[in-house]
This record gives sequence, C-alpha cells and structure tokens, in this order.
Amino acid sequence: QVQLVESGGGLVQAGGSLRLSCAASGRTFVAMAWFRQAPGKEREFVSFINWSHDNPYYADSVKGRFTISGDNAKNTVFLQMNSLKPEDTAVYYCAAKDVFGGGYAYWGQGTQVTVSS
Repeated sequence: QVQLVESGGGLVQAGGSLRLSCAASGRTFVAMAWFRQAPGKEREFVSFINWSHDNPYYADSVKGRFTISGDNAKNTVFLQMNSLKPEDTAVYYCAAKDVFGGGYAYWGQGTQVTVSS
C-alpha cells in the first residue's frame, strides 16, 4: 500500500521559515514534488525533485525562497521554506510518481501552512 505522509506545517509570521517533510512508502518512486492549494484557488505546483539528479525545479513564485531536497533511498523529500509571505498560506501536498513522463499518481493528505502578516 502506497503512503505519503507530510509533516512540518504550522503557523508562522511573515518572513519566517518552515520545513516540510514527506515520507513515502509502498513503491519505488522516480520523482517527488510539492504542490499547494490556497483557499478558493486551484492546486498549484511548487517544486519537484527526481532521483536522476537533474536540477530541482521551482515555481517562479517560490524560486529563491524555497529549497527542495530528498533522500531517494528513504523515499523522503523536504521543502525548506524561507522568507515566507502571507500568500504562501495554503495546504501543502506531497506527490510522487513511479514512472518518468507520467503524472503524479500518489498524493499525501496535506499539511496546513499559515503565514500571518
């Protein structure tokens, strides 16, 4: 059974930092990513990393502030979020795929990040 479990969300003031973690199990994954969904908005891509050691990729809105990292042996991915802004407030989801080129078939339940102004 595939499981993705996120942790590390919370409430932080603008300018602060949080580190999200996602532990995946049940399959061998080739890439993992973070998405987020703010109230009243569609889910949007944040960042991804793959285990072929290609450069991580970031949405423009988080580039320079967020850093994704991971351990493919442990199927674990992290998202270090610095210089947080109120507009970063959202539920953050971890996602994983087990084939290159396919979509993200596996999702976590999400963790709430709230940034106060």
